[in-house]
Amino acid sequence: MAANRDGIAPQTPGLQARLFAGSAPLLASLVLAAAPALAQQPGGAASPPSANPSTTSPGKAPATKPSGGGPTASTPAEAVPQQAAPAESPAAITPAEPRVLISEVAVQGLDGHPEKVRLELAVYNAMTTRPGTRVTRTELQSDLSAIYATGWFSDVNIRPVDSPLGVQLVVTVAPNPVLATVGMDPAEARIPASVIQETFASDFGRTLNLSTLQGRMQELQKWYADQGYSLARISGPTRVSPKGDVQLLVREGTVQAVEVQFLNKEGSATDDKDRPIRGKTQPWVITREVSIKPGSTFNRRTLEEDIKRLYATGLFGDVKVTLKPVPGDPGTVVIVLGIVEQSTGSLSGGLGYSQSQGIFGQIQLQDNNFLGRAYDLSTNFTYGQFGGLADISFTDPWIRGDKYRTSFRSRIFLSREVPQVYQSQNNGSILTTNGGNTVALQRTGLSLQAVRPLNGGDPFKKAPWSVVLGFGAQEVVPMSFNGTNFTTGQAPNGSLLCLAYTAEPNSTATNCATRNQLVSLRVAAAMSTLNDPRNPTQGNFLSLGTEQFFSIGADSPTFNRLKASFTHYIPVNLLKIYKGCRPKPGETPDCKQALAFQINMGTNLGQLPPYEAFCVGGSNSVRGYYDCGLGAGRSYVEATLEYRFPLFSIISGELFFDAGSTLGSQAAVQGNPGGLLGKPGQGFSIGTGLIVTTPVGPLRLEVASQDLSGNWRFNLGVGWKF
Repeated sequence: MAANRDGIAPQTPGLQARLFAGSAPLLASLVLAAAPALAQQPGGAASPPSANPSTTSPGKAPATKPSGGGPTASTPAEAVPQQAAPAESPAAITPAEPRVLISEVAVQGLDGHPEKVRLELAVYNAMTTRPGTRVTRTELQSDLSAIYATGWFSDVNIRPVDSPLGVQLVVTVAPNPVLATVGMDPAEARIPASVIQETFASDFGRTLNLSTLQGRMQELQKWYADQGYSLARISGPTRVSPKGDVQLLVREGTVQAVEVQFLNKEGSATDDKDRPIRGKTQPWVITREVSIKPGSTFNRRTLEEDIKRLYATGLFGDVKVTLKPVPGDPGTVVIVLGIVEQSTGSLSGGLGYSQSQGIFGQIQLQDNNFLGRAYDLSTNFTYGQFGGLADISFTDPWIRGDKYRTSFRSRIFLSREVPQVYQSQNNGSILTTNGGNTVALQRTGLSLQAVRPLNGGDPFKKAPWSVVLGFGAQEVVPMSFNGTNFTTGQAPNGSLLCLAYTAEPNSTATNCATRNQLVSLRVAAAMSTLNDPRNPTQGNFLSLGTEQFFSIGADSPTFNRLKASFTHYIPVNLLKIYKGCRPKPGETPDCKQALAFQINMGTNLGQLPPYEAFCVGGSNSVRGYYDCGLGAGRSYVEATLEYRFPLFSIISGELFFDAGSTLGSQAAVQGNPGGLLGKPGQGFSIGTGLIVTTPVGPLRLEVASQDLSGNWRFNLGVGWKF
């Protein structure tokens, strides 16, 4: 069996399909008479439509050869005398073809074949010629082509033979081998052997059908397309052995290079002076987000994920992708990323309110693509009614060259704040002695933090777990809000207590520390399977951490803080107010509706400063209480059940239940500030709220009861509680 480079192709002249002339004089005259009606080749020679170039050269047609004056024997197509081309159109002078009566149709070449009956039926069904019909040479040629088009045979031969009853039509066929195996070239092709086995399961052990083979190849190519390998092409077969071993050629599509091209906002790569657009971003910042590397197989899904990561950096307004073919290398492309940068520097300011700072003003200068390396450098100044803050922070979202995608953050700060541990909304506050001013804490320090996803060294793998390693150092100085240093405070009942930690506490608070040095090392781990980090409806979030504070002097306490948090989301569709929660047939649901559960807990072991106690109550705690209004304890636990549902396109609603407790640990805090201020230590709240999506983020307006006592509190916050 002959096979060309791309495999066996039905109806191609590379296979030995021949039409033989009969031996009867009438049939001989028919064939000779049919020859002029065949398609004319340049130069006036006739050629059968499916002649094999190995047996019939271009410009030659079948002819009969006399044999001893008796009946003629059929011979392969050789040469036919050249005829002068008529002046008129050939179609205008071609005589009608003679018709010959066929008395019998016989199929040969299938003796001993396991599927003889099936293949004989395939031959008979493909032919229009039947015993008792009169046929022309052209009709026999059509039958030959139709038999070969069934795909079952590698060679087809039609030979008219005289018989006592008339003209017998002998169809000699060479069946394709029985299919045994199917392999891919190259052998390391990505398609699993199980997929090939499943695709050809019904064909193994049966005669190879070329038409069916083409359909199976399309199924294999569909597998590639479904997996995202949109450039993959399967052709062939490149080899078919007599034992039925078939080999197919696959070109999966290779990426030669990834190039970065900066574009302006109009999408042009050059300016008005025909100069290339120069970008601020370093090219390696862009290409490191692309997991498709030179030499790898192109995958559309992988590229889409890469583009999402580029957008997630917040550095680019648009990313245009072009696949540029490589000349002379079929199936190989160059990925060109057209990058439209957006402004990354900003100067912002505004007014706000918080319970710890009162009314405050803020100004911030930020560049989240500092030096074109995706560094985030920010300077913030805040001054409020009860406090102020100045800090400089630097973040590297991905340390260059780190295969784990480790990020780094540092911060230097100076702040003055009113600690909520010493405040009470209803029972007064702890004030400085000798003047009765509001107690404030001034903190000066720095923090360093590194976060590493547990991705096994694959920076593009979505790893649910990450670990955090942090270092902090700060000096805390208690003072009045006007800046006068104080070491003691006085409760509404006249009791005195130390405002900072002292190694020798006493009831009269005559030997309190003037300042504390807090030096710590923090280790934490987090696990997230949330489907949306901003407004999840499904998944879990777990956070575990410990922070050890080390003593570096007499007023530097040693203690350990343990914290844990777990959140769980369950998607529901209870309320169908929003139209996306009641989609029409064929529409995709758009209903961010969920039941959310959260539990937080923690404890402190060792020499805990009073201002480092856990505060319970507030807009991000038990919402029916003011900040730290429920308790200030050495330990705590909080739980929330929340139902979230969309109302309109930018407005969502919520119903919630919060509960919290200091677990009776308020008295274990040095000076017992929570007990002196009459904080209950435990409580719950029930409430509702609206969340409005704005360009600066979700805004939350809530109202919550305080233990069903009739006391209600309104909260205004940014973003969901959790």
